[in-house]
Amino acid sequence: MALLPILTAPDPRLKKKSRPVGAVDDKVRRLMDDMLETMYAAPGIGLAAPQVGVLKRVIVLDVSDKDGPPAPHALADPEVVWVSDHDNTHEEGCLSVPEHYADVVRPAEVRVRYLDRENEVHELEADGLLATCVQHEIDHLDGILFIDHISALKRNMILRKLLKEKKLAAKEAVPA
Repeated sequence: MALLPILTAPDPRLKKKSRPVGAVDDKVRRLMDDMLETMYAAPGIGLAAPQVGVLKRVIVLDVSDKDGPPAPHALADPEVVWVSDHDNTHEEGCLSVPEHYADVVRPAEVRVRYLDRENEVHELEADGLLATCVQHEIDHLDGILFIDHISALKRNMILRKLLKEKKLAAKEAVPA
């Protein structure tokens, strides 16, 4: 397994739509394993392949209690097949939008069809934090960041700060 670099906004690769994997093979399983290792090390509770520069429809997540055993999910080609009529608001953050958070309204419950590590079709019924996290990660596969769900004013403020931080980091990395 390997740690992968996580892209940060406003990297244009984060806005691209991912391609289906079609079938889970050893290469996709290796990607899932590397993504889980990267997510845990970050630390985060979800990660989508575009966040590590891979435009494939693969997500990983683990919303288990930090004091309990890990409960990782690795999903290929996930698709939302049902959403509840009622919504929930959760404060969301993102490894690709570091140190920024905002309240996002999403369906409170979802059902997601996906391929597992063994290339078998499953459905995941999710509510609460798991529902929010799986929707957040699936958004990444379509080039959508959580900040796309907030007002343009707040989104632009966050993006300007991130761009300024990137420029400052690049300046500091150049030897004098």
